[in-house]
Amino acid sequence: MRFRLLRRRLTISAPRMSVRSAMPWPFRWAVWAIVMGFCAAIGLWAFEFGKNIAGLEKGSRAELLALREQVLDLQAALSVAEKARDQAQSIANTAGTLVTAEKSSQERLVAQVKQLEADNRALRGDLGFFEKLIPVTGVDGVSIRGLQAELIGGSTVKWQVLVIQANKNAPEFGGRMDVSFSGLLNGKPWSASLVDGPQAIKIRQYGRAEGQFELPPQVILKGVTAKLMDGATVRATQSIKL
Repeated sequence: MRFRLLRRRLTISAPRMSVRSAMPWPFRWAVWAIVMGFCAAIGLWAFEFGKNIAGLEKGSRAELLALREQVLDLQAALSVAEKARDQAQSIANTAGTLVTAEKSSQERLVAQVKQLEADNRALRGDLGFFEKLIPVTGVDGVSIRGLQAELIGGSTVKWQVLVIQANKNAPEFGGRMDVSFSGLLNGKPWSASLVDGPQAIKIRQYGRAEGQFELPPQVILKGVTAKLMDGATVRATQSIKL
């Protein structure tokens, strides 16, 4: 009984029934295929659009690999260049150290040579000075034993005068040393004395007076004269020619 009622409801003899148009199944499958194709096209478009936004175009992977290889090559070349630079810098530092040491040694040698030359000149001057201290027989009172003059730099005259008293236990002598210079200026005679005037000198047994004199431009020095003055009296005089 129940089966009959159920069959009655599911067939056209049911109390209520709705009529619908039936669509053929091939057409349904075609519609579903169109819908799925449209969805796939939208998905593909979204994928391509995402790639364009991300910058991943066709062939970008190969270009990326090529760029990576170039970066690795550049890094290797940079490493080689850095090693060569470090080696060259080390060689340059070593050469600079050697040059500095050699220059320092040369400067020390030059300074030692100059010092030896100065000592040699001083020893020669002292030797000549003390040689002139030997007493001379037959000379009484104060006298000029030696006058020396040397031209330095072409315009400076360095002069030195040695004065002695040959007598033993002689009283102290106080006087002045006047030094004059003579020569030519533009072919005419020229002469001059010390700028500050005669130089005071006091001796008991021996004494030395010395100084420097600047020659005017274009002066040719010919001679130097030293006079030992005792007040207005000339006690001794000596001249040399250059």
